[in-house]
Amino acid sequence: MPFGVDAAAITAFVQVIMIDLVLAGDNAIVIGLAAAGLPSDLRRKAIFIGIVAATIMRIGFALVATQLLEITGLLLAGGLLLLWVCWKMYQELRVSAAEERAATEALADADLNADGTIAAGAPRKTLRQAVLQIVVADISMSLDNVLAVAGAAQDHFEALIFGLALSVVLMGVAASYIARLLHTHRWIAWIGLLVILYVAVKMIYEGADQLLGHALPAIPLIKGAAAVH
Repeated sequence: MPFGVDAAAITAFVQVIMIDLVLAGDNAIVIGLAAAGLPSDLRRKAIFIGIVAATIMRIGFALVATQLLEITGLLLAGGLLLLWVCWKMYQELRVSAAEERAATEALADADLNADGTIAAGAPRKTLRQAVLQIVVADISMSLDNVLAVAGAAQDHFEALIFGLALSVVLMGVAASYIARLLHTHRWIAWIGLLVILYVAVKMIYEGADQLLGHALPAIPLIKGAAAVH
């Protein structure tokens, strides 16, 4: 490439940014949905616990996920898991406007639709129920995030480190803002879904290629000719 620009590295950076943005917002909305049925003081506590747990889990999974993807067969398994993530995201993108509004109001702790209440339509629950629901979701979604970033970055170590650090920062600092951004601009979430779907297909194809001794043919944007032995 001219001027020493690596197009593959730039693509990897763009992909991990989009993945982090969408999955951090998705995780935040799930936290908001779980906390929406609590009184204001307990809601803030549940959201704080959820965001801290998600941040810690992202760091923990990041320490092991990149090594796991080097094991033959696990790249394929990671790709299949990301397909499941895509299906979950598709379902979540179809959540009712009322439910999503309740989640974003809970995260912002503000009456965004000016109806005089904050997430009033959400089903009531206890702090224990909300925290349990949040932690279970955090485990799944943090692993999803780390796998997606690792799959998108692959051989570009700088993009991998940047993506994992960004995912931690977004969950720890800007989760509420991103959730509101995705609520307002749904097209961002749909583009993110397509990026994750692309990463999943790429991981599945490359993982299958590893298992078959690099016997699969090269496909543009999926498997380069240089990978064929």
